Amino acid sequence: MSTTDAGIPAITLTEAELDRYVTHAPTRGLLTDSGLPTQTDLLTFSPLRTHGLRKFADAAEAPFRVAAELRDRLVIGELLNPAGMERESILLDGVTGELTTAYLFDPSGARPFAPSLDTLLRFAAVTEELAGLRGRFASLAGRYGPETAAEATRRLLSLFEEGTGGEVPPYWKAAALIRPLSLAAGPGTASGLTLDVPARVLDQEFGHNRVARFEEVDFPPTLTHEPTRRFLRETGLPEEAVLFHADTDVPLPTLREYMADEPGDCPLSDLPAHCDHLIRLGHLVGDNSLVVDGRTGAVLTFSEPEATLHPLNTDVSTLAYTLWLLHHERTIDAHLRHELTTTAYDHLAAAMLHTLSTVDPTTPRTPWHYWTELFQDERGGVL
Repeated sequence: MSTTDAGIPAITLTEAELDRYVTHAPTRGLLTDSGLPTQTDLLTFSPLRTHGLRKFADAAEAPFRVAAELRDRLVIGELLNPAGMERESILLDGVTGELTTAYLFDPSGARPFAPSLDTLLRFAAVTEELAGLRGRFASLAGRYGPETAAEATRRLLSLFEEGTGGEVPPYWKAAALIRPLSLAAGPGTASGLTLDVPARVLDQEFGHNRVARFEEVDFPPTLTHEPTRRFLRETGLPEEAVLFHADTDVPLPTLREYMADEPGDCPLSDLPAHCDHLIRLGHLVGDNSLVVDGRTGAVLTFSEPEATLHPLNTDVSTLAYTLWLLHHERTIDAHLRHELTTTAYDHLAAAMLHTLSTVDPTTPRTPWHYWTELFQDERGGVL
């Protein structure tokens, strides 16, 4: 095995290394010539450098559970899932050149991934073009909104369908349906927040009468962060969304005021020291108050049973985007969504978390994160 550093570092294999494992001529040609990149934005082939070619049956944590048709497939890489998610291995069929994925800790089955290494590398390349708004997506640079996201999805799906007979594997289908949604809101320029989320985006998604917009009288004196005040006045938050219910019946209370009026398992003495600066916007499933720090605009969760505070979103703009993303995911074509939630829930969750982390830096940088935990909860059926 060797690596080259011409542009992108590549992993190549010798004919002798392939002889025992790979008979598919096009695959042998690629692996001995141009090779594989060590890593792309989506996946890594570094296990080849670490372990060389090895059979799935030899790498699996429970080899006795490996199906007979999978035993001789070769572990050549891994999917780069968001932090906290298990990595799924990429398997090569040395006879046909086809790619599948499976977990080493649960080797009972595999899922289609790409018909060939050439196609896999093309899929990864066009997805990176989308992320950088270059190449076939360059015309979308500087454009934002749900319509732009929909156009990006159409282009990406069309590119994935080329050479696959229209049968796009679930991982790439999730990527095409979810990753372009990062274009639904543009970077914050006018708002002073992370994102510029036009009011019409929430109105179109939730309905004009179902978006709560607040007045000055609704804000406690400790809400001094002006971009947050302006966003809550002019753009607002959905009154009800997946996992979230807004406080709309009374002026927004501080966390101390709310807990004094709604006594529960958390005594006032256990509240954070700066609880008078934490303004409750609503509640999340699981006895969690959703609060905004009135001084900085940071959005957090307060677990009432545990009396613990955790970062949730960078600010109210990324909170609104997250609620939009969760709601919009549920409006995807019922047939496509059913396919993903039943056969590739983990791929859908990974695409959702990647998309959220693209627009909100809070997502991958906290030890415990509400959205990260809930997106991955397949049994709870959040997605």
